[in-house]
Amino acid sequence: MDDKNNDESHISPVERRDSLEKHLQHRPDPQDLKDKHILLDTNAAPALQSAAHDLERQRATDSLRKGLEKRPDREELVERNILPDSTAAPSLQGHQKELEKHMLADNLNEKISHRPKPDDLIKEGILEGKTPLFNEPHQMGPNFHD
Repeated sequence: MDDKNNDESHISPVERRDSLEKHLQHRPDPQDLKDKHILLDTNAAPALQSAAHDLERQRATDSLRKGLEKRPDREELVERNILPDSTAAPSLQGHQKELEKHMLADNLNEKISHRPKPDDLIKEGILEGKTPLFNEPHQMGPNFHD
């Protein structure tokens, strides 16, 4: 390890100058550095660039703060159906919604399966016999099926 350090310290001034010139030839243009946000793209004096940068940052901070103050709270977003009314993790909310949909369908199917038939309702005097509602399948009614 000492040999390596000793080797580096024995670089001649000419070699050092040549190396520096070589690196300076491949140095990026100032505009490239500005495009990559390495240099500030400003016409202000260097002494004022820091203050200009701080003012721009403060303006952005103020704008963001003002936007956040106008932001509606979670309850309002739930009321407006923008956010789901769920305490589940966001990754599970899709599954939760699908489960609720299937549970509702199962509940409706259960209620429909216990629904009295039109003939029973006629016998009990709730419906009049042979109503057009049940004779024409193209009309939507209480006994409509796809």
